[in-house]
Amino acid sequence: MTSLWRPAYVAIGSNLDQPQARVLDAFERLAALPSSQLILRSRVYKTRPMGPQDQPDFINAAAGLLTHLSAREMLAGLLQIETAMGRNRLERWGPRVIDLDLIWMPGEIIDEPGLSLPHPGVSMRNFVLYPLDDIAPMLAIPGHGNVLDLKRRAGDDGISVLE
Repeated sequence: MTSLWRPAYVAIGSNLDQPQARVLDAFERLAALPSSQLILRSRVYKTRPMGPQDQPDFINAAAGLLTHLSAREMLAGLLQIETAMGRNRLERWGPRVIDLDLIWMPGEIIDEPGLSLPHPGVSMRNFVLYPLDDIAPMLAIPGHGNVLDLKRRAGDDGISVLE
């Protein structure tokens, strides 16, 4: 654990078992992470699935936290939340009760097995960028640009605001 408060940005998604309720539950669980504070919550979005299209639409959001945790500790906390909420990793890009992705922790460029920061693909995924734009439009993603510009490039195909 580090001694300084540092920002962490998390993408949230669900398309099973009342997905909007699962996303809202995830916000509550993120707020309870040790040595962390949930500071920002995006609106909730409905999006088409990435990958196999024979699954329900997703509900997506983003959270901004301040934390004393390292990136590895934050990832471990997110995986614990997913497990507690019933996540089973059966199919890549398949349906899921909850998906929590650590998108970026400024100053933490990491490329290790199981953890890459910034999150790979973030610059092209409107279901991540639209919610992230709600809470941090000028956030710079190294090697890609700021969230607002990335959102504009990604476009709004298949995404709509729910709340």
